[in-house]
Formats: sequence, structure tokens, C-alpha cells
Amino acid sequence: MHHNQTLSTHATQVIATDIPSVDPLQTIQRRRKRTLRIGIVVLLALVCCARAGFDRSTAWHEGIEAIGITAILICIFGRGWCALYIGGRKKTSLVTLGPYSISRNPLYVFSFIGAFGAGAQTGSLVMAGLFSLACWLVFRSVVAHEEAMLAERFGASFDDYCQTVPQFGPNLMKWRDAETIKVRPALFLVTLRDACWFLIAAPVFEGIKILQDQGWGITLISLP
Repeated sequence: MHHNQTLSTHATQVIATDIPSVDPLQTIQRRRKRTLRIGIVVLLALVCCARAGFDRSTAWHEGIEAIGITAILICIFGRGWCALYIGGRKKTSLVTLGPYSISRNPLYVFSFIGAFGAGAQTGSLVMAGLFSLACWLVFRSVVAHEEAMLAERFGASFDDYCQTVPQFGPNLMKWRDAETIKVRPALFLVTLRDACWFLIAAPVFEGIKILQDQGWGITLISLP
């Protein structure tokens, strides 16, 4: 009987060791995506109930939209640039070169720019600012959790990194780079694909404005 108990205990230990531990980074990213979806729904509802103060036919309105498209393109290029350096290495090494030498979170900085550009497709600078602010609020807690994890994983090296490189920045005087980097094309393309979603704002918001012009929906507020 004692022999059977020993086998049972040993089997339990093997099963327990075989269960994969939950990756805290993946948990953080899942939470971020869930919060981001909720934020997008709220902002979309706001867009449906608001209207740009500048008439759609004016140069101001078209200029704001053009600035927004430029911001989205900067976001797509910037996130792709960051992916060349960070792709798949966040869990295994501390990346401090290229865009990560001037900002600890350049991917998120470019996301803020992309969110501004998406909001600007409404023709309202205020709405563009609200989109960027909402994006910052979502990523702020994500950054806090990620940096706590990195501090635990890399210790003094990460502390030194935090002392010299701003959380968002960027501080161009800190620029450092390498002659060659190892690139993972699949992760690079996934990052570009995700950034391209910001472009969806242009046709979606244009459609909302057309519906508003035709009397569909209720405009509760006018924003400059």
C-alpha cells in the first residue's frame, strides 16, 4: 500500500510539473486588448453623437483630416520600425537600442500618434485629442504592469535603463544603435497589420458624417 501511495504521489508531482505556467506578459496583453475594445466602442458612440465644428467643405476640415492621415502613416512606419528591434525579444532580453534607446515604450508612443490620427478623421482636433488621451489611459496601466515584470526579470539592468531613458519621451540625445539586428519577419508583419487598423477610421468616420448630413442620428455636441 505504501508503494502505491508513493507511485500516486510521484505521478501527481509529474503532472503538476507538466502544467505550463501562465505567461504574465500574455495576461497583460489580453487585458489590454479587452480594455481597448471597450474604449473603441465608447469612442465610436461619441463620434456618432458629435459633429465637427468645421463644415466638411472647408479647408480647415480637410486639413485636419490630412494631418490625421499623416499621423496614421507615421504610426504604421514607427510601429514597424520598433518591431524590427523588439520582435519576440521582450521576454528574453532587455532591448535598449534603436527606438528603445530614446524611449522605453516607443511602440505605445506611435500608437498614441495613430490614435490622434484616427480621431482627426472626424474633422475635429478635440476629438483627435480625446482619441489619443483614451489610448494613453489604456496603455498607462499596461506599461506599469510590463515594467514591473521587466524590473523583476532584469533587475539592476532595467533600473539603470529607467534612469537614463524616459518612459515615453522621446529623448533624441540618448540615441544608440547597432550595426546589425536579428529580425523576425512574421512578428514584423503582424505589427504592421495591427497598425493598419488605424486606417479604418477614415472610411468609417466618413460614412458617419454622410449619415449625419442626411439627417440620420442625433448630434448632441459640436466640437472644434
